[in-house]
Amino acid sequence: MEYYAIKGGRRLTGEVRVHGAKNSVLPILAACVCCKGVCEIRNCPRIADVDTAAAILERLGCRVSRQDDILTVDAAGLNGCALPPELSAAMRSSILFLGALLTRCGEASLAPPGGCALGARPIDLHLYAAGRLGGNWEQRDQCIRCRWERPCGAEIRLRCPSVGATENALLCAVGAPGETVIWNAAREPEIADLVGFLRAMGAEIKGEGSGELHVCGGRPLHGAVYTVMPDRMEAASYLCAAAGCGGDLFLKGAERRTLDEVVELLARCGCQISEERGGLRLQAPERLRAAGRVATAPYPGFPTDAQAPAMAALLRAAGTTAFTENVFENRLRHADQFRRLGAKIDVDGSCAEVHGVPTLHGAALEATDLRCGAALTAAALQAEGESRLYGVSHIRRGYEDFEGSLRNVGAEIELRSAT
Repeated sequence: MEYYAIKGGRRLTGEVRVHGAKNSVLPILAACVCCKGVCEIRNCPRIADVDTAAAILERLGCRVSRQDDILTVDAAGLNGCALPPELSAAMRSSILFLGALLTRCGEASLAPPGGCALGARPIDLHLYAAGRLGGNWEQRDQCIRCRWERPCGAEIRLRCPSVGATENALLCAVGAPGETVIWNAAREPEIADLVGFLRAMGAEIKGEGSGELHVCGGRPLHGAVYTVMPDRMEAASYLCAAAGCGGDLFLKGAERRTLDEVVELLARCGCQISEERGGLRLQAPERLRAAGRVATAPYPGFPTDAQAPAMAALLRAAGTTAFTENVFENRLRHADQFRRLGAKIDVDGSCAEVHGVPTLHGAALEATDLRCGAALTAAALQAEGESRLYGVSHIRRGYEDFEGSLRNVGAEIELRSAT
């Protein structure tokens, strides 16, 4: 079993490169099967979830190759519409192949998707969107099968702005002849990135960022070259880690426009964050101020993926910060792990009050999901003594060379194998 050995108490200073966005590249890779051409995906991160997506593409008959940060997908040889169950269960984003395969093949078959255990994460909105566009589906023996009977454009009204359901609705809609309108669509920048890629393939889509997407479906799609946006959640994780450690960090490639809520929170806590050519610079005081209240919400609200890293940054802040998690029901489990380090946190349902303490101490920790892993690393970097963080496989799902990037800015962190 692998773990991180982390010695805390050092400031993070220097430069970190922000890689391509995990939450953009996964739907983009699924979208590659919508056409019979070759797609070149640039700024593609080397993370475990991309490896899983590439394995799915290859099992479907596509040819996949990588050179540096460019992943090339040739979908001309696609010869299947059923995802291998073990790969479907490996990540949440496998569900996005539903819409892409319906567009390309008119049918799709997959096991319920996996991913981080964050509470109830139903796929009913995904199936609803496919159904509105002419798809019939059934679930038998842990397998979801969907087939298009008479695909056509339609109005899709999402009861909540689900990112994944919006993406699947887009992937279905580009293949359904006629006009589709997606109401209450998610507004996240990653949605706009998927729209940009689909446009590069020849799709006609309008309205990204507004919550109302218009798709003129049935247009012929072709291969494309596309550059994935920088990962705002990776950037947020490094910003929070540096803030908690009193660091001075330049994030190469980070974009302020996608990080407003996180930047405003850290500024409230005493950090100075400035836009410099090619990225963002954070300068943090030795000890942060408490942030008052923080509540997660769909974009443009405070992102749920930044909640755990932000909490880690504020464990030693002067005063009390109240966090409310409004997106996922089971996303405060990291509070118990923070307590092992000496943090003082009161949890009541979806709310957590963090009472800043002067110091933290090393402990044995267990990451239970992707962002939890990044947050526990940030907390351990503040703690006196050595910590062991297990469950690093979660971190590899979404961060490229996480420990190497942190070492380059002064962290004492080493990947080891337990004997």
